[in-house]
Amino acid sequence: MYCREVRALALRLLEAISESLGVEADFLDKALGKHEQHMAINYYPKCPNPELTFGLPAHSDPTVLTLLLQDEVPGLQVLNNGHWISVNPIPNSFVINLGDQLQVLSNGRYRSVLHRAVVSSSRARISIPTFYCPSPDAVIAPAPASIDDEHPTLFRSFTYQEYYRKFWDKQLEGNTCLQSFSLAHQQQQEDSQLLEHYTQEEEDL
Repeated sequence: MYCREVRALALRLLEAISESLGVEADFLDKALGKHEQHMAINYYPKCPNPELTFGLPAHSDPTVLTLLLQDEVPGLQVLNNGHWISVNPIPNSFVINLGDQLQVLSNGRYRSVLHRAVVSSSRARISIPTFYCPSPDAVIAPAPASIDDEHPTLFRSFTYQEYYRKFWDKQLEGNTCLQSFSLAHQQQQEDSQLLEHYTQEEEDL
């Protein structure tokens, strides 16, 4: 029952986000292929020296949306203007984290959230995230309606399977996975390789 209700909420959110992007209400629904939904239960024991560890290091989610249910113990923090801000739990509510796939599909109009989990010195914490994702074979690319002369394409297309594998290869290293799929990053790599090639040719001469 819980999983069905959370899925229904995710679909309503995707519909509203699609409409805000100026596309059909079912655009994101179709873009995700068959969809996937995963749930986890995280237990963070109390720690006498919380400054020495993290419950989870800083990262952005590889998902489209993450719907987070928390207990009453604070622990989630988001990065805002270079500062970590605590997201204090509100009873009977969800925290909605925007994931990397939504940043790509919206061509940067929506931004994925860099966040982390910290532990408490006095109380254990439980959180229940539901990760709403594309199917592995879904091809993720910026919505055509999000691209124009003032808003060029920011990301290359890829399958969610490709992205997910690279995400875990990088082991929660901030949002570096998303950066590796940006066209600007790809151009920088090509320029660097070209410069290295010409430098090697000059040395050989």
